[in-house]
Amino acid sequence: MSEVNLKGLGVALITPFTENGLVDFEALARLVNFQIKNGTSYIVALGTTAETPTLTDKEKAEVMDCILKEVQNRIPVVIGIGGNNTASVAEELKSTNFKGISAVLSVTPYYNKPTGEGLYQHYRALSEVSPVPLILYNVPGRTGVNMSAETTLRIAKEFKNVIAIKEASGNINQIEEIINGAPEGFKVISGDDGVTSSVIELGGIGVISVFGNAFPKEMSWLVDNALAGNSLSARMKMEEDFNELFHLIFVEGNPAGVKSILHQKGMIKNILRLPLVPVSKKTDLLIKEALIKAATL
Repeated sequence: MSEVNLKGLGVALITPFTENGLVDFEALARLVNFQIKNGTSYIVALGTTAETPTLTDKEKAEVMDCILKEVQNRIPVVIGIGGNNTASVAEELKSTNFKGISAVLSVTPYYNKPTGEGLYQHYRALSEVSPVPLILYNVPGRTGVNMSAETTLRIAKEFKNVIAIKEASGNINQIEEIINGAPEGFKVISGDDGVTSSVIELGGIGVISVFGNAFPKEMSWLVDNALAGNSLSARMKMEEDFNELFHLIFVEGNPAGVKSILHQKGMIKNILRLPLVPVSKKTDLLIKEALIKAATL
């Protein structure tokens, strides 16, 4: 199993839609090239930010084909494959064509709230069938269950093809415990834009970012500076320029906020699939004002 370099800026890519609700493949291709030209280290496809629960199997396959065609092996591509039915996720791992795909990002099972032992057994089953490395994804705000540092480290130490975790618990102490206890080769990636530099200061290797959809150059600059030991000055600069936007992109949920930004930058239509809807007119206006203030419009 080949080694995957996840150091730097990963971007959880959105799925753009046309006015009639179809996947906008032209806009998707432009977004991929925009990422590569502006310093993104790797792309994460078909994650939460991509509105994957509302995509059909056919659309998901077409989205991946479009992304891989545009990437042309210039940077790694990670695919999101997860769920709360272990057998079903395992079957998807066995049946997916992984040509051009470097790793899988697999979220902890949601809604049915497994115990630590259940989470361990879930990832054990996935690790046994995955032909590519696995990245754990802990995001209790969405799943309803937090994977403890103890469980994460147990999985990391026992399953060698589990190579990293995207940690979005918001618990810096938990993240630090994972970093300090991680076996050789196991990496920690921030799952929250707002704590990127803090996680890197503790020993993390970067972020899988939502904000990077619209500002890959700026987020790449932040990550590179933090990795070089200049996290404080980099964070102060980013907060000075983008603190308001960091807040606004999540105030009415993800990816509604970042899609508003991308729309105002002329890159996509401001279309989401139900049950998600665009941000309110009030938030849209606040985002526009913040973009003008940050001199990005």
